[in-house]
Amino acid sequence: MKHIILFFLKPLSFLPALAMMCVIYGFSAQDGSASGNMSYQVSYKIVEIGNEILDKGLDETQIADCADQIGYPVRKLAHMTEYFLLAVAVSFPFYVYGLRGFPLMLVAGFICVAFAAGDEYHQSFVAGRGPSVKDVGIDSIGAFFGILTVQIICWVFLAPARSARRQEEFAYRKRARREEAQRRREYIRRQEATQRRRSRY
Repeated sequence: MKHIILFFLKPLSFLPALAMMCVIYGFSAQDGSASGNMSYQVSYKIVEIGNEILDKGLDETQIADCADQIGYPVRKLAHMTEYFLLAVAVSFPFYVYGLRGFPLMLVAGFICVAFAAGDEYHQSFVAGRGPSVKDVGIDSIGAFFGILTVQIICWVFLAPARSARRQEEFAYRKRARREEAQRRREYIRRQEATQRRRSRY
């Protein structure tokens, strides 16, 4: 029964990846003005918080200038972060299904890069936006680190448990073989004893 429940629940582990795809698609559907305005607001907030923490004493004009300067890297970092999270959401279910190492990198990477390329193509239909090969490359870097992070985390936290489980299974099989051999020897001894008793009569 437990295996049946897990069989039906496992596909649900892909829901976070689908949700992340919807989020990325939603951001890409914003027109150039809305997207640029959101990037500026994020950049402005970053500079504003940095100004308060570091006590730089910048006025609003200086903060706005700094926000303009960091707008591009913030935007590209957002791209990487989106695809980092997408790669994590895609890779973990595959890891649970047993896909690991280079095959995981290949499959999850292909899904993320293909989605990035499709997303850039989708932007060609959005006002004020356009496709960018550079953005696909940036997205791919984020995806690569996302997949790598999943592999490292799962290797650190899940591999010991999996190794312990394999050792338990090996010990169980070894014990079962030993008990089976002992039962066979006991059976042979009983058979021999029975034959000896019969031979006396």
